[in-house]
Amino acid sequence: MKIIRRLALAVLISLSCASAWSSDAVPSASPMTDLGLGWNLGNQLDAFKDNVASETAWGNSPVSQATMDGLREAGFTSVRIPVTWLGHIGDAPDYLLDTAWLDRVAEVVDYAEKAGLKAIVNIHHDGGHWLDIGAASRDSVQADTISRMLAAVWTQIARRFADKGDFLYFESMNEIHDGGWGWGANRTDGGKQYAIFNDWQQVFVDAVRSTGGNNATRWLGIPSYCTNIDLAEYLVLPDDPAGRIMVAVHCYEPYEYALENKYTEWGHTADESRKYTGDNEAAVRNEFAKVKQRYVDRGIPVYIGEFGNVHRSDDRAEAFRKYYLEYFCKAARDNGLSLFFWDNGATGAGRECSGLIDHSTGAYINNGKEIIDAMVKGYFTQSPDYTLQSVYSSAP
Repeated sequence: MKIIRRLALAVLISLSCASAWSSDAVPSASPMTDLGLGWNLGNQLDAFKDNVASETAWGNSPVSQATMDGLREAGFTSVRIPVTWLGHIGDAPDYLLDTAWLDRVAEVVDYAEKAGLKAIVNIHHDGGHWLDIGAASRDSVQADTISRMLAAVWTQIARRFADKGDFLYFESMNEIHDGGWGWGANRTDGGKQYAIFNDWQQVFVDAVRSTGGNNATRWLGIPSYCTNIDLAEYLVLPDDPAGRIMVAVHCYEPYEYALENKYTEWGHTADESRKYTGDNEAAVRNEFAKVKQRYVDRGIPVYIGEFGNVHRSDDRAEAFRKYYLEYFCKAARDNGLSLFFWDNGATGAGRECSGLIDHSTGAYINNGKEIIDAMVKGYFTQSPDYTLQSVYSSAP
């Protein structure tokens, strides 16, 4: 496979208005914020068992129209629909996608459209399986095979949605790495993996654009390696005749608090024995400042494809969780970023328990309404008296 480093293009992030917000929280239209505050349909169409993707494999019930309607009513403006295609791809040379699986993905996209949500569809947990960047970096024949397979898969996905309006976005892939989560051979291989990764982005863009229809101008999401903010410096965005490329990063800062529940409090007012010992508010600001300086300040917007904070079992810990999420969302908006909360449907408390909305009914789970209201407030409030400093000053 010929490895090509590409020139950087633009990124779109944005927001749509929902009808249920108060007058001081009504979002203003902006080409930088069209996706707004989004929600991930996590552990759903991306779930798999025995190397076959299955919607209910990880415990969630099937999605319905009520799910998307509930998201819109709660205040979200977009939904990211992670999809794993593993086990639904035929043999070479055509790599035909299973019709029933593709139809189900299309049905869920239709739910989002009817609810008035913008939607992102991607290739998700296929990384490390057939979409193996480690193998591609070690074997040029394998690299060529993966490139052809990627082109075939995205061509079929794009054709299926070619008539869909601009509410629909495509994202090339998710958290691609060699098993080291960004700390593997990519750090020592002289740039091989980064070059292959950048080339895959061009394969994706070329495949989608070749299908015509609305895909000729549809916005396309390009992640950094492992969607890591620091590793975005190695991302060279693909050439795109439409000039409609957007960039994706993920941010669970700090993950020991946000995901692992190793700490139960966060921020300058937290108990020192219960919080992460590194930077707290400053770390979030610094992470966002990196992508703002690299992209947004140059007219290249960015969206945070995943962020989150797990549910805790006591009121004090939940108060800090709400503060974290409000601060996080306000900081994102101040830096021109859209963002998508990771919701895996889990109803418990502790590590990896990040459910807010029942994936089947659209009803709140846990204290989902309180948490979502805090994020909506942080992202959409436009009052001049509402600033990042005022959020900081209201910490529990």
